Amino acid sequence: MDVNIRAFSFPEDYPSVVDLWKSAGPGIHIHASDTYDEIQKKLARDPELFLVAEESTSIIGSVIGGFDGRRGMIYHLAVAPAFRGKGIGKLLMQEVENRLRALGCIRCYLLVAVDNPEVIEFYQHLGWDQMAVIPFGKNL
Repeated sequence: MDVNIRAFSFPEDYPSVVDLWKSAGPGIHIHASDTYDEIQKKLARDPELFLVAEESTSIIGSVIGGFDGRRGMIYHLAVAPAFRGKGIGKLLMQEVENRLRALGCIRCYLLVAVDNPEVIEFYQHLGWDQMAVIPFGKNL
């Protein structure tokens, strides 16, 4: 399989990526921060950290990285169900981690949704450690 990892192209890739998120199953929760306008805001900050995996001309995976100058964050790692188990998620994670490292990021976080416990083993295999914290969130 010939998979290309590249930066997300806005607005062209937006519909395909949202469709991917919607079909990814448990773990990807689409919120107000995933709207067209909010994604456009994210891309104004660090567009090189929003990546897609493409096979031929179809988007089959995505990941969003963020960097605030001190810490990194990973959001919305998704691989189309038909392409799981082929190393695409690992490729996306390696690339976003490399890009974060190149920006000077030395510590990164990600959240795992409670309805997606099977992904914990995937992240642990990639060297991520489960933390003993309780995440809090607030819509502003």
